[in-house]
Amino acid sequence: MSDPAKVRRHAERVRELVASVVRSQIKDPRLGMITITDARITADLRDATVFYTVLGDAVAQADTAAALESAKGMLRSTVGKALGLRHSPTLTFVLDDVQDQVKHIDDLLAAARNADAEVQRLAAQAKYAGEAQPYRVDDEDDDEADEADEADEVADNPRGGEAR
Repeated sequence: MSDPAKVRRHAERVRELVASVVRSQIKDPRLGMITITDARITADLRDATVFYTVLGDAVAQADTAAALESAKGMLRSTVGKALGLRHSPTLTFVLDDVQDQVKHIDDLLAAARNADAEVQRLAAQAKYAGEAQPYRVDDEDDDEADEADEADEVADNPRGGEAR
């Protein structure tokens, strides 16, 4: 197997090469506003996955995917020559939908914030279901009982020492 640092360097180089070729050499009218976001290559340097984003709707994304598929051979030969490897890696293009996922996560966070605000609003108006102090506290009765117990102890032991 290859060194992980070498694999990372080759992946970065694949990303740069594909972006350069897409920008300068591919003249397909179906190719939209494309950005090559990432490339990953297997440890044996035989398969490379190139991630891209396209500015536009689903039609623009489908057209760009078709243009990349038709230019795959030229891209593979360019990458193979530039990397100087024994075998040119096969290229797989994957639409990178990070922006859609970010929007979905932002929507979920906004919904959670709204739910939290609603809970806080309801909690501010909440009242106790029963009494404010649900536990019975008889401080006055306990104090009188304690004083009576102390008086009994003093009467039983006139010297004031502890009872044995």
